[in-house]
Amino acid sequence: MGLLIIEKTMIRWRSLCGYQPQPLKYLHHRHQPLPLPPKPFSPKIKPLHSSTTMDNSPSTDTEVAYEIPPILKVYKNGRIERLEGVQVLPPELHPETNVESKDVVISEEHGISARLYIPKTTYPPPQKLPLLVYFHGGAFIIETPFSPTYHNLLNTLVSEANVIGVSVHYRRAPEHPVPVAHHDSWAALKWVASHAAGNGPEEWLNDHADLGKLFLSGDSAGANIASYLGIRVGSEGLPGVKVAGIALAHPYFWGEEALECEAKRPEDAAKVLQLWRFSCPSTSGSDDPFINPGKDPNLGKLGCERVLVFVAEKDLLKDRGWYYKELLDKSGWCGSVEVLETKEENHVFHLLNPSCENAKLLLHRIVSFIKQD
Repeated sequence: MGLLIIEKTMIRWRSLCGYQPQPLKYLHHRHQPLPLPPKPFSPKIKPLHSSTTMDNSPSTDTEVAYEIPPILKVYKNGRIERLEGVQVLPPELHPETNVESKDVVISEEHGISARLYIPKTTYPPPQKLPLLVYFHGGAFIIETPFSPTYHNLLNTLVSEANVIGVSVHYRRAPEHPVPVAHHDSWAALKWVASHAAGNGPEEWLNDHADLGKLFLSGDSAGANIASYLGIRVGSEGLPGVKVAGIALAHPYFWGEEALECEAKRPEDAAKVLQLWRFSCPSTSGSDDPFINPGKDPNLGKLGCERVLVFVAEKDLLKDRGWYYKELLDKSGWCGSVEVLETKEENHVFHLLNPSCENAKLLLHRIVSFIKQD
């Protein structure tokens, strides 16, 4: 019944906004660019608003058609209201970490942007610094790089790892269904690569970033995107860039065949499937390569030498992180992958309680992973 409600809601929403889902053939050609949604719903720079209004008629403005507590409400008039991840902070010179940040537009037409970070402890740096490209989580639906959660996370990582940071803002579902987020993130990574010769549009990257030491990272849905990009770099190439490593925190992967954690928690597993179908209504299912990397024929071409995966003991997605290692080991990939499990913790605990000891240990391990190169 839950899936039926979601599907009816998406049909209603698409009819109101005029969006037509793409044929399933795009799921079998994962690197083929998707046609853009209609321009009225394509933000020009970065969509920081908590809702999108489709029809302001009084009779439907407050009537809820569907909700995903506690993150989202879809109203009968098509308006999307995000309940989490809507607060934003401006770029700054962070007083505690002495990291400076600024916002840049990557594609005004497609609404892709990023927040850049640079450590100012020794400025200018005596040599070029490794580059960390980060992708935020939020089920492909909520959050931005500009929220306090991710702004503070990047300030800490950039300071402790002594790297240049690029936190990518991709378009989100349901206005822009998956795999738009993946294609936006690939466009952002190509924008980063355009600085390899030192003549790109952003001076911080031209002058201070070593694109021969680039790291991809993300949490949950962002970890899913980081894995996708690593596979795409390995299968297609990205001139001027070497991905030194990929760090995935509690990656949002799924599959038709239930793993141990999922079999023990069928109700929670059903919610994950509903969430996936909501963010990607044209999906072929839980074995879609965008959610199940084991179904991607290019997994063994992952374009880096080292992968670090974090899982949490109480997280429903824990077994998917361990299974990702198993898949890589069997794929013919020549790199090394390590999985670290945090006991007594749940999904993205380090973002929900960043001051706890386990969160500090997780971030310290990411920093060590980067500095190890």
